[in-house]
Amino acid sequence: MEALIANLTELLSDNTIFNAQTLSYYGRGLATTVQLVFLSLVIGLVLAVPLAIGRGSQRKWIKLPIFFYTYVFRGTPLLVQLYLIYYGVVFVEGIQDTWLWLILEKPFYPALIAFTLNTAAYTTEIFHGAIKATPRGEIEAARAYGMSRALMMRRIILPSAFRRALPSYGNEVIFMLHASAIASVVTIMDLTGAARFVYARYYAPFEAFLFVAAIYLCLTFAILYLFRYLEKRLLAHLKPASQ
Repeated sequence: MEALIANLTELLSDNTIFNAQTLSYYGRGLATTVQLVFLSLVIGLVLAVPLAIGRGSQRKWIKLPIFFYTYVFRGTPLLVQLYLIYYGVVFVEGIQDTWLWLILEKPFYPALIAFTLNTAAYTTEIFHGAIKATPRGEIEAARAYGMSRALMMRRIILPSAFRRALPSYGNEVIFMLHASAIASVVTIMDLTGAARFVYARYYAPFEAFLFVAAIYLCLTFAILYLFRYLEKRLLAHLKPASQ
C-alpha cells in the first residue's frame, strides 16, 4: 500500500491540482456519499414496504396518515427537509440533554434522516402503485388455494409488485445519488464537498467540479448496469418468445 501511494505521489508530482492530498479528499468524499446513499436507501426500503401495504388499506386511520406523509415529503424540496431536520433539531426542548444529541449533533445523521424519509416517501408510492397493479388472476388463484391475506401478500403480491416496481425504483436510486450532492451544505465532506474544497484552495472550478461530475457519472452507469441486469433476470418471463 505504501509503495502504491509513493508511486501515485510521484506520478502526480507535476500536477498542481490533482495531487495525493486532493485525491484523498475525493476518496473520503466518495466513501461518505456511498455510505449515506446506501444507508438511506436500505432503511427507506425497509420502511416503504409496510407503508405501501398500509397505503392500500381500506381503513382511513391507516392510509390517510401515510398519504399525508408521502404527500408532504414528495411535495417539498429535499433541501428544505434537510435544513429543517439539521437546524430544527436544535430547537427541540431538552434534546441537548439526552443521549440523542450525541448522535444528532453530527451532520451525517440529520442528513441520513432527511434522505431516508424522502426516499421512503417516494418508494412507498412506487410500491403502492405496483401492488395495486397486481393482476386479479394472481389474487384469485391465491384465494383458490386458501391462502390468507398475509400469506398472499408475502408469496404472491409483494414478489410480483417488486418485479414491476424495479425500473421505477432504479430511477429513485439514481435520483438519491444525485440528490446526495446537497449534503455538503450542512458541512458533510461528501463528493461535492470535496470539489468545493479543491475549488476554494486552487480556484479551479472547472477541474474540481468536472472531476466530481465524472465520478457521479461512473456511479450512475454502475447503478444502471446493476438494475438492467436485475430487470433482465427478474423480468425474463415477460419477454416475448423468439420466433
